[in-house]
Amino acid sequence: MKMKPACIVLVLTLAAAFPGGAQTDKVESKAERDARMGWWREAKFGMFIHWGVYSVPAGFYHDQPVRGIGEWIMNRGKIPMAEYQSFAKQFNPVKFNAEEWVKIAKDAGQKYIVITSKHHDGFAMFDSKASGWNIMKATPFGRDPLKELAAACEKEGIKLGFYYSQAQDWNNGGAASGGIWDPAQQHDMDDYIDKVAAPQVQEILTQYKPFPAVLWWDTPNNMNRERAQKLYDTVQKLRPDIILNNRLGGGFKGDTETPEQTIPAQGFPGRDWETCMTMNDTWGYKRDDTNFKSTATLIRNLCDIASKGGNYLLNVGPTSEGLIPQPEVDRLKEVGAWMKVNGEAIYGTGPTIFGAEAGSFSATQTNRQGRPVFTAAWDWRCTTKADKIYVHIFKWPAGKMELPGVKGEITAARLLGAANTDPLKVEQTPQAVTVQLPEQAPDAIASVLCLQVKGEVAAAAEKKQP
Repeated sequence: MKMKPACIVLVLTLAAAFPGGAQTDKVESKAERDARMGWWREAKFGMFIHWGVYSVPAGFYHDQPVRGIGEWIMNRGKIPMAEYQSFAKQFNPVKFNAEEWVKIAKDAGQKYIVITSKHHDGFAMFDSKASGWNIMKATPFGRDPLKELAAACEKEGIKLGFYYSQAQDWNNGGAASGGIWDPAQQHDMDDYIDKVAAPQVQEILTQYKPFPAVLWWDTPNNMNRERAQKLYDTVQKLRPDIILNNRLGGGFKGDTETPEQTIPAQGFPGRDWETCMTMNDTWGYKRDDTNFKSTATLIRNLCDIASKGGNYLLNVGPTSEGLIPQPEVDRLKEVGAWMKVNGEAIYGTGPTIFGAEAGSFSATQTNRQGRPVFTAAWDWRCTTKADKIYVHIFKWPAGKMELPGVKGEITAARLLGAANTDPLKVEQTPQAVTVQLPEQAPDAIASVLCLQVKGEVAAAAEKKQP
C-alpha cells in the first residue's frame, strides 16, 4: 500500500515520539472522552481505602515504631519475606461489613470508592490464581472483600475502582524501592509482569463486573515501555471504558493527574485531576497516628479542589479487624451533613470563573498599583454550573460580599441552607458584584452563596474544563 507524503510524515513523527512503534494512550474524540469521563467528573468526591496485611503490625515491628507510612512497613522495617508473610495468619477481619463501608461513603456524599486490590507488599485482597499470597489462601478469613464490596456498591449506586501496584511487589518478584533486603526477593522483573501482574490485572478486570470503573496504578518503578504496554493492552482488550490514572509508567499519560497530599495552586488546566489525601498522616492503618485533620479542613479542601476543576479522593485506613477507625467515620459523617445541604455546589460543577488565585478578593482593598490584593487564601472559593455561580465562603464578611465583575446578568441570589429564604439584594456593575448578607453565616465552616445568572457562565467555565 502506498502512502501519501503527509501520511509518511505522520508515521515518522509517531515513530520518533514512540520508539516502540505504537501509540501510548488511546485515541478518542472529545465526545467519546467526555462520555467516558462523565460520571467521574460529576462525582467530585470519592473514598480511597488502603487495607491489607500491613494493618496487622499497624506501624510497629518487634514492638518498635517504624518510620514512615503504615503500608510501607515491610520496606521501611526491612522485614524478611517469611516473617512478613506470617502476618497473614493474624489477618482475620471478621468485623468487616461491606454494606457498612459503602453506607459510610454514601452518607459522606462520596460517589465512588477506590480500594487497594494489591499494594506494594504484593498481598492480593482478592481471590487470585496468579499468586497464593492472597486473602483467600493465606489468611484464616477466607473471604473475598472485593466481591462483597462490588455487590454492596452496585446495590447502592456507588462506583467501585481498584488500586493495583503493578511494579513494586516485595513478595512476588516485582520491583522494590531502595533495592531488595532479603535474598529471597531476587527476581526477574519481566517474569513477574508475565506471571503475576498481567494475570492479576486480568482477574480484577473480569471477576467483579460491572466493576472496576477505575484502575489506579501506583509507583512505576522499572516500568519500561514494553512492560507497561502489556498491562495497558490487557486493559484495553477487556475494559476499554475504564478510567486510568497517570502512574502506569512507560510513557502512558492515562486519564487523570494524581497530586498526592497536596492541592495544586492552579489545578491542571486542560487535564482531569484528582487529589488523593490521607485523613491523618498515613494511608494504611497505623495505631499511633492520631493526627487527624479537622472536619473544617476536609470540607474546605473539597471546596478548594472543586473550584480548580478536580476531584477529592479522601483516604481511610481500616484496621486488621475490618473496621474503619472511628475518628475517620465521625469526620466523614460531618462532611456528609454539610454535603446534604451544599452538595449542589460540588457535584457536577465546573471550576471558578474568577481565576484559581481569587479567594479573598475585596473591591475595597488595592495595592499601590490599584490592583486587588488577595490577602487570605481561605476566604472563599467558587464553583460553577451552566447558569449558576457558587461562592463557598469560609470567612464570613461583615454585612456584604464583594466579588469581581461577571459576564451575564445576576437574576437572583440565595444562601444554601439558610433559615431565611428571602432573595438577597445584589448590586452589579461591570467591575464588581456586591451581595448583601445577613449578620450570621448559615454554616460555621463553609456557607454557600448561589448566584443565578442569565448569560455566559457556562461559556466562561467551559474554557477551564479539560
